[in-house]
Amino acid sequence: MILDIVIVLTVAAASAVVWRPSLRKWPVWRAMVTPLASIIGSGFLVLGPLLNDAYGVWAPVAMAALCAAAWGFGAAIRDNIATIGDNLDAGEGVWAEGLASALLGFAYMISVAYYLNLFGAFALSLTPWSDPLSARILTSAVYLLILGVGLTKGFRMLETMEYASVALKLAIIAGLLVALAVYFTGLAAQGQLVTAPARVTGWAALTLGFGMIVTVQGFETSRYLGHAYDAPTRIRSMRMAQGLSTAIYLVYIGLIAFTFAPDPAHLTETAIVGMMGQVSPILPLFLVAAALAAQFSAAVADTSGSGGLIAEISRDRMTPRQAYAVTVGVGLAITWAADVFQIIAYASRAFAAYYAVQAAMAAARVWPRRPARAAVHAALAVLALAVVIFGAPVE
Repeated sequence: MILDIVIVLTVAAASAVVWRPSLRKWPVWRAMVTPLASIIGSGFLVLGPLLNDAYGVWAPVAMAALCAAAWGFGAAIRDNIATIGDNLDAGEGVWAEGLASALLGFAYMISVAYYLNLFGAFALSLTPWSDPLSARILTSAVYLLILGVGLTKGFRMLETMEYASVALKLAIIAGLLVALAVYFTGLAAQGQLVTAPARVTGWAALTLGFGMIVTVQGFETSRYLGHAYDAPTRIRSMRMAQGLSTAIYLVYIGLIAFTFAPDPAHLTETAIVGMMGQVSPILPLFLVAAALAAQFSAAVADTSGSGGLIAEISRDRMTPRQAYAVTVGVGLAITWAADVFQIIAYASRAFAAYYAVQAAMAAARVWPRRPARAAVHAALAVLALAVVIFGAPVE
């Protein structure tokens, strides 16, 4: 009971902080909202159980590796932002920018399927209908709702949810971390911390990690906010969004890895709900609320982004609204052909292809001035290609 009160007070306090007018008016914070919403969105919900099951006590190391890779790809994109400044169409390698946009548009199609399939699973996780078929039916219905709004009214109305979604997620994450820290401390005092060995090792562990890149994806959205923020602001806000999300992820996975024993028999996309139910009876309700807000707003944002990119690539031969229909069609096909874990791997490989092009462009652009940094970007491009080829789903 006391822990429940602490959780509620923490969520309320965190909400008060993120809704402070002074914070909301700070340009860097406003620019952080979009990448932060993506980075700590759906990944936060699925990473804990997945890493704990696969890597056991080594889960924090795997999380650190994912964050390091994401930081490297983010650094490459930041260098590209610095090179082209505030003109998204300027700079060398226009054809490469076009290829990157095409890859990102395709990646968005898959990520929308990822977000909405998680939405369907979490929406039904606390009901008697928490089975894959019901989740797919609900996911399909939400797809059609988003398409209907996109075709008739556009996405401006739905996009107003973005800040509220981020504020809700951050507040609930704060409550979750406090609850986990209290639970961890109690187990430590009783000498009952978990130190499970890794279940997946060697090459399989590496390829599984490749297949989880999408769970730390989202920072690249800063690259496309040039209409609202100048280049220095976008660079700084991306760096801060990645720094904050990395801190949150490392604390979260560190607590999970030593608190819960892996349970492969019950590993599902909503396993975090059952895990947190052991800590506090109110946490599952908070998590489901955060999941629904996060997945819906992220799906809307990526559907809009995909539509805009497809229209741009087609030189307006296809309108954004027609592109929305293509995105929904691809997403529905993926929904009924694959499970969430497979979709995570597909999305990771799609985003890795985009990161490979961005890293290669960054290497070419900084080579004359900073050859050592260019070599790092080139190595990251090779790493991203390895993810595209070898990324594997959870089995």
